[in-house]
Amino acid sequence: MGKSYLIVPDGGVTTPKGFKAGGLHCGLKKTERNDLGAIVSEVPASAAAVYTTNLFQAAPLQVTRESLAEEGLLTAVLVNSGNANACTGAQGEADAYAMRAQIAEALGVAKHQVAVASTGVIGEPLKMDRVSAGIERLPECLKGGAAGSDDFCQAILTTDLVKKTACVRVVVDGQEVTIAGAAKGSGMIHPNMATMLGFVTTDAAIGAPALQTLLRDITNLTFNMITVDGDTSTNDMLVAMANGLAGNAELTPAHPDWAAFAEGLRYVCEELAKAIARDGEGATKLIETTVSGAASDADAQAIAKTIISSSLVKSAAFGADANWGRIIAAAGRAGVPLNVNTVDVRLGDILVLEQSRPVAFDEEVALAYLKGDTVAIRVDLHMGSGQALAWGCDLTYGYVRINASYRT
Repeated sequence: MGKSYLIVPDGGVTTPKGFKAGGLHCGLKKTERNDLGAIVSEVPASAAAVYTTNLFQAAPLQVTRESLAEEGLLTAVLVNSGNANACTGAQGEADAYAMRAQIAEALGVAKHQVAVASTGVIGEPLKMDRVSAGIERLPECLKGGAAGSDDFCQAILTTDLVKKTACVRVVVDGQEVTIAGAAKGSGMIHPNMATMLGFVTTDAAIGAPALQTLLRDITNLTFNMITVDGDTSTNDMLVAMANGLAGNAELTPAHPDWAAFAEGLRYVCEELAKAIARDGEGATKLIETTVSGAASDADAQAIAKTIISSSLVKSAAFGADANWGRIIAAAGRAGVPLNVNTVDVRLGDILVLEQSRPVAFDEEVALAYLKGDTVAIRVDLHMGSGQALAWGCDLTYGYVRINASYRT
């Protein structure tokens, strides 16, 4: 069966009907890169969000939760980089609310229809004079098309090396519906609401409750299945906005095109998740781990996450070392049952372990494969039908260099 979506290679968060975006440099970053941005819908959009599980949560998360709780609608999302506004006490909360109020006034929308997100250094007060001056100029920077999307993507980056976007089109009720997304994330990335900021826009008509359920389910299969370094941050947030301007009948699980829409949304989230993993701080390659034959999908997820999170597995990938012992050691400590006599392991198509016994393989062929920019680890437990995918990156000297001097 073919895919139900069409990939839009040059699409971004402004590709769905009725969305504009933009960004500018307000002075939070030392460089001249954009550090303040926004996405705006021309009509209030149904909204959903997923947040970090870290108990220390940045002030913008509280503000965004309150906004969505009012009506489940958003017209705008305001984002700054260069400062997380986390662990900043009452002043940090006041600053996040002030950001929401100012952009709402500048756009002429209700405060509770604005979400706020921040990313950057933890524990430093926002330079609100700079943020406020930037917000004053931001509405005139909003635009449609690739320029608006690119400016916004630039505004949300921290240690990221590349902008991360994805876009697809699906047909719902005979109408063309577009789903797009942008994300940032490079360090402090770990499953269970991966450390990141993510923003999804769509012109589909879908109610907030249905969108929330779908977003959470898809997050568990995509953003919650990536890792860079095992750290979950204080600011993680994934926000989705659906403004209904495509003209379709409201999507619900009973709608005949629900599955097509869900598949398109999953593709966007999965592409963004993989882009974050590939762009891990200091990373040189993407690692994709597939676990099959588990007793359940949940067991497969636990094993895949443990393998992809292993510093030893990640280091072996960096060194192009076909050390399958590190893979089975990680699988064995994942906390779920497995039959230690029936495990197969492949590196790409190279079988290195069969029925838990070593298999002779060509080390030079394995070395050449592992030197590529993508490494696929495939583990078959031969216990059931459970399966899962997880993504991560290698652990390099560059990761230590970046994080040894992050504040400076």
